[in-house]
Amino acid sequence: MSTLTLSQAQTLLQAALASAREHGFKPMGVVVVDAAAQVVASAREDGATALRLDIALGKSAAAVGMGASSRVLTQRAKDLPAFFGAVA
Repeated sequence: MSTLTLSQAQTLLQAALASAREHGFKPMGVVVVDAAAQVVASAREDGATALRLDIALGKSAAAVGMGASSRVLTQRAKDLPAFFGAVA
């Protein structure tokens, strides 16, 4: 298994923030995790709400734990609300 380096994580973090600015999103919190869902890098933009990093970590940990992107998990939650309610 390849290891995510800090340098790679910081590059991903900066790219995510740049994309958020390009799309005009509200101030973001971004968390980059490794294959064990452990934080490698994180950042919260000026003006982001206090829970942004907590939400980002939860989404990324769920994606790693379930082996699917957060977008796929969002669709699954819509399709199987009882399952995701039980997981929560």
